[in-house]
Amino acid sequence: MNKKKSTFLIIAIIAICFFIYIFRGNFNKGDYSQTYYDLNTVSNITLYNVKESDSKEILDECGKILLDIDNTMSKTRDYSDVTKINQNAGKGYVDISDKTFEVIKTALHFSDISDGVFDISIGPVVDLWGIGTDNARVPDKSEIKDKLSLVNYKDISIDEKNNSVKLNKKGMEIDLGGIAKGYAADQIVKYLKSKDVESAIINLGGNVFILGEKEKNTPFKVGIQDPTSKDGSSIGNIAVSNKSVVTSGIYERYLEKDGIIYHHMIDPSTGYPFENNLSSVTIISSSSIVGDGLSTTTFGLGLQKGMKLIESLDNTDAIFITKDKKVYTTSNLKGKLNLKNESFKLMN
Repeated sequence: MNKKKSTFLIIAIIAICFFIYIFRGNFNKGDYSQTYYDLNTVSNITLYNVKESDSKEILDECGKILLDIDNTMSKTRDYSDVTKINQNAGKGYVDISDKTFEVIKTALHFSDISDGVFDISIGPVVDLWGIGTDNARVPDKSEIKDKLSLVNYKDISIDEKNNSVKLNKKGMEIDLGGIAKGYAADQIVKYLKSKDVESAIINLGGNVFILGEKEKNTPFKVGIQDPTSKDGSSIGNIAVSNKSVVTSGIYERYLEKDGIIYHHMIDPSTGYPFENNLSSVTIISSSSIVGDGLSTTTFGLGLQKGMKLIESLDNTDAIFITKDKKVYTTSNLKGKLNLKNESFKLMN
């Protein structure tokens, strides 16, 4: 073989290898996943049936979205919108980003429909309890009474024309931790759709959004956590497509003192954990921020009032689990919950 033919052969082999590489990256589809550590939780996003060449860019951009929301809405970030609002409590309006304004406005809507059961100004009382931190304790009644004077969503003033917010009393503090993850999940879904991703699971520390189907005509099945279990096992599952699944439960974070368990969901009217017979509430809806707000709201309202609220809303359903292991679902979910744990009883 002469030198000219050898050179041609080498070039041909290189070209073939190049086209094989391009072909694999652009036409071979698979499942790709990435884990993130923002919004004070561990999150995971899995893309299904996407090109390998697209997956890294998409997953990296998802990480940027989460980090941006964390930097903007976390009360522990020095320069976040929330920090600026809290630092100026009792002083004046603070100009904030469109997205933070949208989340605060949504939070106030849930406060209105729940008569204050959902209240982002609960921060000073939550900080007193410190549940979920190394400083968890049962505060004195006098401490709780003092901080409760700072809790009232009606003392949060918003200026829609200028996208600004003011806390009317000095010492007030808002915390968007109960709703920011839902907003983040919705933004991730919006971005994935813009990149033509048809199937994905977004799990932001338990805030789950199911985009599309597992495969054609086969929806994903989402487990409903057993609120009495410490190992994260489920009581059963439900088939879901293009829906958010968000759960609030007493098992998530709690403090045990003198044989009494104090869970992390604080009643804004008393300063103590909500007292009712519920162990958990799961909200299934088309929006994760709606699921976030409603899961806390309905838990605080209790079974009957919570059920009534969800039944009045479009495209929204719920699963209520009581401390005596009874399971109640809204009417649209009748026959759809696959209950596998025989120690729980489906009541409707």
